[in-house]
Amino acid sequence: MPDMDEQEPGPARTLSRPAASAAVSGLGWRYLRGAVRTSVRAESPGQAAEIAARVIAAAGDDAGQCLRADIRGDRLILTLQSLATASVTSREVELAGRISQIVTGLGLATVPDAVSAQPRPVQILEIAIDALDIASVRPFWKAVLGYDDETGGGPADGLADPAGQNPTIWFQQMDAPRPERNRIHFDVSVPHDAAASRIEAAIAAGGTLKSDAEAPAFWLLADAEGNEACVCTWQGREE
Repeated sequence: MPDMDEQEPGPARTLSRPAASAAVSGLGWRYLRGAVRTSVRAESPGQAAEIAARVIAAAGDDAGQCLRADIRGDRLILTLQSLATASVTSREVELAGRISQIVTGLGLATVPDAVSAQPRPVQILEIAIDALDIASVRPFWKAVLGYDDETGGGPADGLADPAGQNPTIWFQQMDAPRPERNRIHFDVSVPHDAAASRIEAAIAAGGTLKSDAEAPAFWLLADAEGNEACVCTWQGREE
């Protein structure tokens, strides 16, 4: 895939993970699971809504195709992703730059860290369910959660919240019953430059690093009773 400085004017082109990450990192955005995300500090929900309105107006017709805005009491969280391809294209990168300029003009900044008493980086949460017969359990989870089939760049059997609010679900094929092993775990996708500190914090809080064999794609950790979670980044993954 071409990097941004190699792109010519024309239709939006899907960017590779490294190209998308490099293109937005200097703008205060981070690449996460086929999307780019940032946060803007706000003094109130009203201010967050005002910023969101300006951003949506600047996005124009593209807003409905690639922009999600999450208004909170102390911040605005923005996500850009092509809904058609579940990926980041040159259009989303260009829009990220325009949004950052708008926010800067308001005397604020787009930053990949949420601004609060205990800041954490922007992130995306997924839930993985181990199953011997995925086809038999998947309909239950789709129905009980009110989810739809995930489209675009996710797993073929993935499930997604149609409102875009809650974690996506994916299923991991088991080869044999494992009654002593937890069969649901969390995948926490964090910015590539925040993974080390997140892992250190988890270990300091009583966790264990069970495997780093797939790092930097993911590190497998567990709590004191063996319940598992993976800290994931975009790096180390085949295109």
